[in-house]
Amino acid sequence: MGAVTVEGVWKFYGDFPALRDISFEIAPGECLALLGRNGAGKTTLLRILAGLGHASRGRVTIFGDEPRNERARARIGVLGHGIAVYDELSAFENLKLFARLYGLDNPARTAMEWLEHTDLARVKDSRVREFSRGMRQRLAVARAFLHSPSLLILDEPFTALDDRAIALLQDLLRASLAEGRTIVMSTHQLREALELANGVALIVRGRLAHRGPRTEEMLADPGWLYRTYGEA
Repeated sequence: MGAVTVEGVWKFYGDFPALRDISFEIAPGECLALLGRNGAGKTTLLRILAGLGHASRGRVTIFGDEPRNERARARIGVLGHGIAVYDELSAFENLKLFARLYGLDNPARTAMEWLEHTDLARVKDSRVREFSRGMRQRLAVARAFLHSPSLLILDEPFTALDDRAIALLQDLLRASLAEGRTIVMSTHQLREALELANGVALIVRGRLAHRGPRTEEMLADPGWLYRTYGEA
């Protein structure tokens, strides 16, 4: 059984098909770089995988369950365009709340561990609305990882991160892969994505133009994939 299975997925906004008959599978432990130009449909697809949106046609399963199933949701960590933390709560209160929602045994301890991981322990009692965007993004990274998800869904995860935070996130992703977790990552920062990925999928105008392993040729020349398949 695949970690993620996408079967004949279409998504319509009115009469416009944002996704057109997308089908592929992601193996457990795979890191898939989901690539495509702005407006190609990447975020729409990731939202469906995360259970934050639904397909107009077709079917998606996460470890055999529907994405909106409670069991599937407990196994998914999401880091997307929206920061998805509460401005009026402190950093500590945010992470403790999410740890409780995921049913973790010791929410306070888990919250503190992740504040330390993301270098936010010194501002743990500060309200998030006082944070810089980079600090907020690090808190969102902690929220996505704190329940040890089996599947990480990342939409432009390196946006607004400084060099130190990018290195932190890359380390967390490498550790996740070493532990056998599955990652789906969409980003315009091709080199960072391809260095981590062992699989790629390219979306062109809502269609799946290419799906296969990440090759050394792609790593040596990140633009090769777009030149080869981008007009498919």
